[in-house]
Amino acid sequence: MNAVLLDTHVLLWWLQGESKLSPTAQAIIQNPGYRVLVSAASAWEIAIKYKAGKLDAARALVARFQSAIEAENFVELPISVRHAIEAGLLKGSHKDPFDRVLIAQARAERVAVVSTDKCFDDYGVSRLW
Repeated sequence: MNAVLLDTHVLLWWLQGESKLSPTAQAIIQNPGYRVLVSAASAWEIAIKYKAGKLDAARALVARFQSAIEAENFVELPISVRHAIEAGLLKGSHKDPFDRVLIAQARAERVAVVSTDKCFDDYGVSRLW
């Protein structure tokens, strides 16, 4: 079975029913042949941005994050020590800690990332959109 890792904005758009998702992204997420992974880094990022007042619409999601991803049959991807070390050692000037963890997880787990963010391309991560 193929697996993909959702970038945080893609996860939010999916859970909020946004029409911003590309047809390819929608097809992948809906395809039962794909195991859809959600990083613990996305939960962390959403909670931090909600608390900072940058994601007011995420209030309900923060309260029910685990059940929301389970309802979609998404699979939680914890941050392992291996992921953390790889994220910390990534070359380049990309400073976003959440992206760095997602990049490290995608590389370590050998999965593509569903994202609009081209930063993944600079790190040899397959990006689907």
